[in-house]
Amino acid sequence: MSYKAVIFDLDGTLIDSLQDLADSGNALLQTYGYQTYPVERYRYFVGNGSRKLIERIMPPGTTPEQIDLALTRYKAIYAERYLNKTRPYAGMTEVLAVLKSRGIKLGVCTNKHVDAASTIVNTLFNEGTFDQLLGDKPGLKRKPDPSGVLQIAASLGVKPEEVAYLGDTMVDMLTAKNAGFYPVGVLWGFRDKAELVENGAQVLLDKPEDLLTKVDLGK
Repeated sequence: MSYKAVIFDLDGTLIDSLQDLADSGNALLQTYGYQTYPVERYRYFVGNGSRKLIERIMPPGTTPEQIDLALTRYKAIYAERYLNKTRPYAGMTEVLAVLKSRGIKLGVCTNKHVDAASTIVNTLFNEGTFDQLLGDKPGLKRKPDPSGVLQIAASLGVKPEEVAYLGDTMVDMLTAKNAGFYPVGVLWGFRDKAELVENGAQVLLDKPEDLLTKVDLGK
């Protein structure tokens, strides 16, 4: 069928943010005198929201109260770094422009905290590119819970079966399945092909331009 809307994950899908995420996480760890991690380790630390990232990089035995404090510190550190090296993936801006010209509704749903997500999207993409953006905030369940993406679909005036959902992780594929969307896995992101296929990807994209040929989004 021809899909009327596309909802995107952010990190690892629209933007290559791994280096800034790793730099910020490691800067936090250095404030405590803890060991840091290679950038590649962050491919598996991120994806479930900022709090989960902190839980994964802090030492075993860190209390919830200590995680809360570390999370506050991390957000302040990240706010100073999240546009240092983060950029849209090559070809993504052009693909989005084509979709807009076709009248396709576009949304973003991310587990990144909403303040950072909004600033990044508004800085790196043209004004009005996305019709809706949702990030992690109090009262909204994180992906793979489908609440957020279904909220976006409703606001766009489309049915779940009319939405293609793009992401680079297991969390994203499960989100799409839970929402009744068409799960599209991207291979330029943080995780590998096997993870995407095992968790329900119906089609895999090697590059952003593949979205225009491998998914029916009108002409």
